[in-house]
Amino acid sequence: MLNEQDLMVARAMAAESRESSPGGSPGPLRKNPLASLSNKQNLFRRTRSLNAPSPIQQFGPCGRIMKNSAMVMQIQDPASQRLTWYKPPLTVLVIKKVHDATILAPFVQLVHWLVHDKSMVVFVEAAVLDDTLLKEYGDFSSVRERLMTFRAGTDDLTDKIDFIICLGGDGTLLHASSLFQQSVPPVMAFHLGSLGFLTPFEFNNFQDQVMNVLEGHAALTLRSRLQCVVLRKTTEDGKDKKKPTTILVLNEVVVDRGPSPYLSNIDLFLDGKHITSVQGDGLIVSTPTGSTAYAVAAGASMIHPSVPAIMVTPICPHSLSFRPIVVPAGVELKIALSPDARNAMWVSFDGRNRQALQHGDSLYVTTSVYPVPSICAQDQISDWFDSLAECLHWNVRKKQKQIDELSDLTLSSDTLEELDANHHDDRPTDT
Repeated sequence: MLNEQDLMVARAMAAESRESSPGGSPGPLRKNPLASLSNKQNLFRRTRSLNAPSPIQQFGPCGRIMKNSAMVMQIQDPASQRLTWYKPPLTVLVIKKVHDATILAPFVQLVHWLVHDKSMVVFVEAAVLDDTLLKEYGDFSSVRERLMTFRAGTDDLTDKIDFIICLGGDGTLLHASSLFQQSVPPVMAFHLGSLGFLTPFEFNNFQDQVMNVLEGHAALTLRSRLQCVVLRKTTEDGKDKKKPTTILVLNEVVVDRGPSPYLSNIDLFLDGKHITSVQGDGLIVSTPTGSTAYAVAAGASMIHPSVPAIMVTPICPHSLSFRPIVVPAGVELKIALSPDARNAMWVSFDGRNRQALQHGDSLYVTTSVYPVPSICAQDQISDWFDSLAECLHWNVRKKQKQIDELSDLTLSSDTLEELDANHHDDRPTDT
């Protein structure tokens, strides 16, 4: 189980092993010439850029944005967002899709290579090692005792992990996001699941691909997350006051009518102003990353994950004119039951932590300053459009034939006038 003293010893042993082993070093690290600030400053600046309204402060000879250090931000070109290590990564968290025997062999192969060849401290969930099928892999016993284990929801991984590798489908990336409710280490996701929209890497040559990342040769997609705060109703005497629950989600937060047969009746506020009431099956508030998940199935547009925005999509609204909307990433949404609602509403966060919200309860949603730095296999644009084509078959149809491949009628030289002149109507005339 996770232990601070054991971690310090493991780090020291791994560092010593690297120094004594020429093959254990991840190689020379590339330095970013623009990184003149400390790592904390870079992280703070990078995450705040997700909410940026405009990089320009002056408008004509007189107009300008009011000076406010909390508002004046800068939009980065996504192509400039590349991974750099200010010191060699030493600890790696390997997340494996559970209850899938087909991933055991890649998991054992990866862990063995990270421990013995790269001299890294490897973290895995304790539940992963409980799989009895791992006993069939004889070479795994040599690394099992050297692994650091933890239990999700019990042990805190903050500031303990340098790098994350996911083996499985999109759910592994969502799980990685849920483990870190503040700063998230860079995530490298291998496609070993069903859909694989968020997992761009293939496992066949994992050694070269991981080494490429460890050397700092990789682009990043900063996937924004939503900060969701649940405020419960308090009694007049305040005795039942509960501490607010804060959850960060990568895809979406869904509010629905649950098991009730009645329509949900939900009030939606934007920065304190009442926007509309949702009458239907519910509401989806999603990130651009989540726009290609539940939201697109409900009729929303697909938005590139680098776009600073929040999507609001109704679920089966009882109104033909209620279309999905996109709002700026910096706003705060408030969701609450309408006073005349017939039933409670239910909320879930990335498909988890489902709970009921009663009259007087409120849900506040805004963009978090802690994105998920997802490592690209190629770059931000190529990875996204490749996923649209391969996973969702976006704009797939048979190509229209060329003119010279059409029927004989198209190739005929007869004009409409000639066809009309040669047409004879043999029907009898009226007498």
